[in-house]
Amino acid sequence: MQDLLLRAACCLGAAASFAAPALARDDDAAAPVEAAAPNWQPLADEGITVSLSYTGEAATNVSGGVRRDAAYAGQVYVGADFDMDRIAGIKGGAIHAAVTNRHGQNLAAIAIGNNTSVQEIYGTQNTHLAILTWQQKLLNGALDIEVGRSQANIHFLNSPLYCNFQSNSACGNPTFVFKNSNFTYFPASSWMAHAKVNLTPKVWLHAGVYEVNPDRKRATDDGFNLSTKNATGVIVPWEMGYGTDFTNDRLPRHYILGGWFDRGDYADPLRDDRGGIAAVSGRTAQTRHGRSGIYFRFDQMLTRPDPMSQRGLSLFGVAMANLSGRVEESHFLELGLVQTGTFAGRDKDTLGFVVNDQRFSDLAMERMRTARVFAGGTDGIARHQYMMELAYGAQMGPAIRLSPNVQYIVHPDQSSVPFRTSDIPNAWVLGFKFTVDANALAGLAMR
Repeated sequence: MQDLLLRAACCLGAAASFAAPALARDDDAAAPVEAAAPNWQPLADEGITVSLSYTGEAATNVSGGVRRDAAYAGQVYVGADFDMDRIAGIKGGAIHAAVTNRHGQNLAAIAIGNNTSVQEIYGTQNTHLAILTWQQKLLNGALDIEVGRSQANIHFLNSPLYCNFQSNSACGNPTFVFKNSNFTYFPASSWMAHAKVNLTPKVWLHAGVYEVNPDRKRATDDGFNLSTKNATGVIVPWEMGYGTDFTNDRLPRHYILGGWFDRGDYADPLRDDRGGIAAVSGRTAQTRHGRSGIYFRFDQMLTRPDPMSQRGLSLFGVAMANLSGRVEESHFLELGLVQTGTFAGRDKDTLGFVVNDQRFSDLAMERMRTARVFAGGTDGIARHQYMMELAYGAQMGPAIRLSPNVQYIVHPDQSSVPFRTSDIPNAWVLGFKFTVDANALAGLAMR
């Protein structure tokens, strides 16, 4: 066993050095991969598979925002999965581990002024322990339990369709949940457990509990501090759903009702510790405790001309609302289309469009209006921020995916520039997302 783990570490080190200049695919992106792609997995027969990825996202606002600029953000991902049945005879057991390195800048913060990134890969800009969990399947796979260090957003409120886009309003999760709760996000890991039970092959229940700890969001945190010191509570996400796939449905679909109970501390979106308006007083925001929300989401394949192919058009949507607590946004609505298979011979390419509506709460509106009037402006601030994106995903062989995109933001909010005295002009953003699967690239090189 010790020798096997040593060999795995050596493979990870060699793979990381190979991936660094070559770049690799983001594990969250769920980009389509060629079915027959070669895959470098030297320890697969012994139960260890390696994941190597790099995602790069560039963006520039060609008009609108607070100023013209460009930004680039990227992520290196190195991970491994250990099949404990094959390694140690523990049936249904697996260990998952991953480390990321994120780097770069956030265009929304430096040039647009709004609170939602146009580069979903931005956040937790350091080398970070992202995942270290034990997964155990029981009852012939009907019950799936995972415990350890991970994040809520890779287990809940997630769909492979979302990351055909670059905007963080859609990928990796609808952004509303992060503004209205302590929903934990990749790669900032904390203690967690979640369990999913399949009542039938198409119906499931899913719930989890995740530590809420402000230390996990600090720029100095690297994920390797396993202490629960300063934790303020937990967040409990849940889902119940009906879903099919290509093995049991000509037109696969998912219909999911979910929500969260947030039992952690959070900063009041309006009031400071003395009851004034924090944006104007400069004082620390009041500490609140406890929020909740609910959502319905779906995806439905609409067309599939060839039952032997996954080409076709899919529709997806999300509706989210706050139930309790003092929050930044009161509702979120999203609708999108993704066509898989575009031109002749481009079965893995995608063309997608998504639009969402973020409606700010009365508390957020009062804060933004007060700050603008305090600075000498008017209080005519738009309540709704609309974000949309048109994206093309081109699969360039088994290893590389290129995704140029155009984004448009209507009524950018003033989160980054609270004392601006006039509206931020609507912003046109040109984006470019790319992924490279280093395992597939190494497999091609070794042919």
